[in-house]
Parts: sequence; C-alpha cells; structure tokens
Amino acid sequence: MPLFLWSLASWAFWLGGASHEAEKRTVRGKTREDLDLIEMLDPVAEATGYEIVRLRLMGGAEQRRLQIMAERPLLEDGSGGDMNVEDCAKLSRAISEVMDAADPIAGEYTLEVSSPGVDRPLTRLKDFETYAGLEVRIELDRVAEGRKRFKGELAGVEDDQVGLNIEGEDDVTVYFPFAWIVDAKLVLSDELMKRGADARAARVDAENDNDLSESEED
Repeated sequence: MPLFLWSLASWAFWLGGASHEAEKRTVRGKTREDLDLIEMLDPVAEATGYEIVRLRLMGGAEQRRLQIMAERPLLEDGSGGDMNVEDCAKLSRAISEVMDAADPIAGEYTLEVSSPGVDRPLTRLKDFETYAGLEVRIELDRVAEGRKRFKGELAGVEDDQVGLNIEGEDDVTVYFPFAWIVDAKLVLSDELMKRGADARAARVDAENDNDLSESEED
C-alpha cells in the first residue's frame, strides 16, 4: 500500500519547531483565552474524573458562552469515552466553583458542558489512535495536493502523524502532521453507532458490577 508524507520540508520544521501549545491551539482551543481556560480547567476535570475534549469561549464582551465538551477517560475494558447528563452536571458544578473563585472571564457568561456526541470531534493525538478504522473528515491549516479538506478511514498514528486512507483512492494512505489539523470529526455510520452502543453497554455492566460489589460489602 503506497504511503505518502506531506511536505518533507515542512515536516522537518514540525519536528524541530512546532510546540505542544500550537497543537492545542488548532484543535482543542482556538484562541489565547481558550488555551488559558484549558490550562486552568484541565486539572479540575481530571480531579473530577473527566477529560476536556474541546473548549470554546464564544460571543461578545457583554454576553459570552463557554462551551466545554468532556468525557470519561476511555479504559482498557472499553468503558468510558462517554458523558451522560449526571456527568455533565457534576463537572459543571466543579468548574463553576473554580470559575467563580478565579473570575477569569470579564462580564457575564453562560457555561455549557456537554458530551462530544457520537460523531464527535477528534482533538487530541490519542483520539486518532482510539478511533482508527472509522470514517473521518479532516481539515488542514494549509493546502495539500490542492485542497485542505479530506475524508477517509483513519489509519492510526505513526510518529505523531495521523494516517488516513483517502476515500475513493484505493491503496493510498497519507500521513498528516498532527499540528496541521485544525478540525477533525467522525462521520456518522452504522459501525460508529454500534461502537457507541457497545461503549454504553460496557459502562452499564461496569456500574452494575460496582453496585453488586457494594451490596456484598453491606
């Protein structure tokens, strides 16, 4: 299977000069404010048992909206990687306490905490490994082979590069440096729906096991 690496010269620059902060700016957060809030709230989410997938501070100076997508960490047994209403409420309370004390946003704002959804955005390098084999749309911050947008099957991660089997091009796998990606989202499909259902079932089984253990202890 042919493999392609976009722009070796740019890739050399990526190895030597692209920072982890730049990676986050293009995917998890878009602005300096987003990044500052992520830095402040990541430890809050982790202490509560969650991970922030994406954060956006939107709106004007008078009324703003802080949108946070989060999830439970994905575990080896297949559980996690989801976020129900109770989880959203729990994380929202923890974040609100810190935000009220630190007051990092001038003026009024609305806090919205949600799950990433089934056709979720992929914002961290590990996401592209976790969801390998599924269909995705990817947008780059630069033109590669005459375009910025690509669609295909995720082919995993190699050396901090994201692999993609391009739709409509048999036996062609390309690898993009993660720093080039500004947007990536899973495409809704039967396989993705089944994967989501399996994850929910794994969570229910894990919760039932915990309830059974607590009952036996009592």
